[in-house]
Amino acid sequence: MQEIRNFCIIAHIDHGKSTLADRFLETTNTVEKRKMTTQVLDTMELEQERGITIKLQPVRMQYKDYTLNLIDTPGHVDFTYEVSRSLAAVEGAILLVDASQGVQAQTIANLYLALDQDLTIIPVLNKIDLPNADPKKASEEIIHLLGCKEEDILHCSGKTGEGVEALLDAVIEKIPQPDTEKHTLPARALIFDSCYDDYKGVIASVRMIDGQIKKGDKVQFMGTKTQAEVLDTGHYTPGLMPDTILENGQIGYIVTGLKELRDVRVGDTITCTDSPALAQLPGYKEVKPMVFAGIFPQEGDDYSALRDAMDKLKLSDSALSYEPEHSQALGFGFRCGFLGMLHLEIFQERVKREFGLHIVATVPSVAYHILKTNQETLTVKSPQDLPDVQHIESIEEPWMTVDIITPENYIGNVMGLVSERKGQYTTTEYLSTGSDQRAILHYFMPLASLITDFYDKLKTVTSGYASLSYEFKEYKKTDVIKLDILVAEEKVEALSTLVWRDDAFKIGKQIVSSLKDTLPKQQFVLKIQAAVGGKIIAGERLSALRKDVTAKLYGGDVTRKRKLLEKQKKGKKKMLAMGKGKVDIPTEAYLAVLKR
Repeated sequence: MQEIRNFCIIAHIDHGKSTLADRFLETTNTVEKRKMTTQVLDTMELEQERGITIKLQPVRMQYKDYTLNLIDTPGHVDFTYEVSRSLAAVEGAILLVDASQGVQAQTIANLYLALDQDLTIIPVLNKIDLPNADPKKASEEIIHLLGCKEEDILHCSGKTGEGVEALLDAVIEKIPQPDTEKHTLPARALIFDSCYDDYKGVIASVRMIDGQIKKGDKVQFMGTKTQAEVLDTGHYTPGLMPDTILENGQIGYIVTGLKELRDVRVGDTITCTDSPALAQLPGYKEVKPMVFAGIFPQEGDDYSALRDAMDKLKLSDSALSYEPEHSQALGFGFRCGFLGMLHLEIFQERVKREFGLHIVATVPSVAYHILKTNQETLTVKSPQDLPDVQHIESIEEPWMTVDIITPENYIGNVMGLVSERKGQYTTTEYLSTGSDQRAILHYFMPLASLITDFYDKLKTVTSGYASLSYEFKEYKKTDVIKLDILVAEEKVEALSTLVWRDDAFKIGKQIVSSLKDTLPKQQFVLKIQAAVGGKIIAGERLSALRKDVTAKLYGGDVTRKRKLLEKQKKGKKKMLAMGKGKVDIPTEAYLAVLKR
């Protein structure tokens, strides 16, 4: 136990976590130099492409007779749940700050998560080799944040390897060892991640808290009451490396052989059936999805394949929630809950790449609390579930506490943007002193203002310098109505959305003009309209696709042309009247509205 150190790296997105983890693996010879690539721990193709960490990744390293268990974590606000899970499995955290960018919003959010878990924090300045690095200013911001001394802040470069050995020594010196007294207790292992293998079944990533588990043991999952036999145990290097036994204080994996995905839940406790533990470990708080969207297969017969895909994704993405849903327009699908728009985007990409399924996502919305006139309360996640207006007493929407870190020069721009989005200002605090000081602006904002393009707009008005972090605060009363979209005078359920009453006209206009640009032309004039109740508030017309019926004429009286054109005109009217005005809306049109 005295030679084990469990720690993770927390930071804002793009502050160099994965690059520093690469240097750790190289310095400790965990991965041979000839096999080294950039971002070794970012195993998904999508992570490599986008240069961001999406999933936590554990790895065991041997250094100076010590066993170091590292968990690399994501930095984006949409994957905070991954960070909270990795923090529950370790005793300490490296707080990584980019010396050229300083403290960012997610740095602070992740730090608070670590302090809540009572972890030992090692502050580190990364990227000190960059020409525009300003270690003095960044150190001031860390001191303001942590209240530590300047000499406590370590300097390193994940790119060149400078200061990496000193950082590993600090991990050994400062991070406490696991509790040695729990070795003889009944086995308890906390599941902090899991994945599915076609041959081995569910593989659970665990932190052994008490006792030990070895290959061949009969185990029970205390939350789901499922029993299984341990087919294999081991640790990550970062591939699977079998061990004969997992002892308390260690981080590794357990191959369960279970094929039922719902039997293994992240946050559950594994114990041995012959001498079971009395109580399960405190797991993770149930994650609350913030953004809801309908997910439907493009081909109706892919529904069962989509359900299986989502079961498997749920294993490696515990923040995902879903329930079956039916739409008249799109058939059978799911109403899925996500932590934000990036989470939704990554989910769509993973379904397409990992399972070869093409899906349609409806316009995202938030969860509203409805109080009906008969005092019944319900939670509405999609516009289709909203009761009739006459049955609604009041509607409440989620509000978030929002922290925005921005250079002083852009404070006016940020304030203007937030006030447009119905934000309420609370306080401002300054992180540093000097000519180019930065401020943290604290706001109170409705989630519906944040979920679509707020982050992009924030980056635009601050020339890319601002960073954002948010978390749920409370539900507040609001005036929300359902905006229906009609194409060829037929409601398109999948395009309905819930909007604030005073924004209905603006959003209706945006959606119909977006559809006009993306819908294919038909043989008749296509009406595209936005309606609230029975009232049309915005509309566009898409001109008909016309065949040149006069092409065969090569001269003669103009009345011959007119006669053919009149005949064509009557035919188009007849086609519309006979109900042949049904329109197939392509996926591109849904996506255009989604990203309006």
